[in-house]
Amino acid sequence: MNVFRILGDLSHLLAMILLLGKIWRSKCCSGISGKSQILFALVFTTRYLDLFTNFISIYNTVMKVVFLLCAYVTVYMIYGKFQKTFDSENDTFRLEFLLVPVIGLSFLENYSFTPLEILWTFSIYLESVAILPQLFMISKTGEAETITTHYLFFLGLYRALYLANWIRRYQTENFYDQIAVVSGVVQTIFYCDFFYLYVTKVLKGKKLSLPMPI
Repeated sequence: MNVFRILGDLSHLLAMILLLGKIWRSKCCSGISGKSQILFALVFTTRYLDLFTNFISIYNTVMKVVFLLCAYVTVYMIYGKFQKTFDSENDTFRLEFLLVPVIGLSFLENYSFTPLEILWTFSIYLESVAILPQLFMISKTGEAETITTHYLFFLGLYRALYLANWIRRYQTENFYDQIAVVSGVVQTIFYCDFFYLYVTKVLKGKKLSLPMPI
């Protein structure tokens, strides 16, 4: 554990709380991609199966349980409690375009050909692209609510802090996880353009808007 890992976890948790708070307060989930939230729930489910087999620390266990609960509560709110406010017409990203290659890569590139290891690898690869339906939805509608942009910012910040965590671990422990690092770099790249828009628009009190696709 180091400060970058802790800050990354807190940033991740804050992102999820912001999203849940937004939905609960407004009683509305418009502008939020349910497909991205399904993918994130799948990420946590396949990654945290070791909850039943491997105890690392109280902190680790509590964070895993909290992330799982937040993910599934978010999915329930979108597809259950506030389903009538869900913008399904704009949440049209084809999930099979992500799931099929991720599943294939998980079987081809992993550290051990065992069920738990393949599922963990699947979760790492899937997390790197799980935000794409949300970014696609924003590009399709041309804008995003401020609270949604805050959610995306802290989600991207979490990945950037985890990159710093891996660098720190390599320096202090000579530890290097190629699958996690490469996937994390790919995920952070997806956020780069958004980070620029967030700093130049949202932090200046402007609404984030994008050119409408032709």
